[in-house]
Amino acid sequence: MENTAVIFANRNFKLKSVNAKKFALWLFIVSICMLFAGLTSAYIVKKSDGRWLQFDMPDMFLYSTLVLVLSSIAMHWTYLKAKDNSLKAVKIGITATAAIAVVFFYMQYLSWVKLVAQDVFLVGNPSGSFVYIFSGLHLAHLIGGLVFLLVVFLDTINYKVHSKSMLAIEMCTTYWHFLGGLWIYLYLFLVMNN
Repeated sequence: MENTAVIFANRNFKLKSVNAKKFALWLFIVSICMLFAGLTSAYIVKKSDGRWLQFDMPDMFLYSTLVLVLSSIAMHWTYLKAKDNSLKAVKIGITATAAIAVVFFYMQYLSWVKLVAQDVFLVGNPSGSFVYIFSGLHLAHLIGGLVFLLVVFLDTINYKVHSKSMLAIEMCTTYWHFLGGLWIYLYLFLVMNN
């Protein structure tokens, strides 16, 4: 063990430090991945029980997926504008991203209405319960994303977001893209395993 320390001391290794806030965000993202990995595994196990209700996924889930992709594009555009110090554009981009997210919320609600019209409820057959749980948990995390957007918007108003201070908007963009990717995964999982 002592020889290893000497080797490291002699080679002038530079350890790269990680920002604590970014590290915390990535830990949070990993924990969300673990949550949904567990739920999708439970879905597959429960489906093998045989008591599984077959129903059509509402088309609105597909349309809401496309809307969330549009939201992610708006967020990335906002991030690029922050790098260019276009703070007015950043405010517009954050507002557009949030507005598109609200449209996504409404479309998810419409999807739930379509599920109810097919007699698919949160309580009852597990096939329907999983759809509500997946979409509901995703919406809960999206609410967190909207709060994050609000914080970044307020930081932008107070000139704390600009090309030399990108941490907040970079983290928000990372989380937002993650939420978009997570929903695409959930949607495809549900469509392929229904």
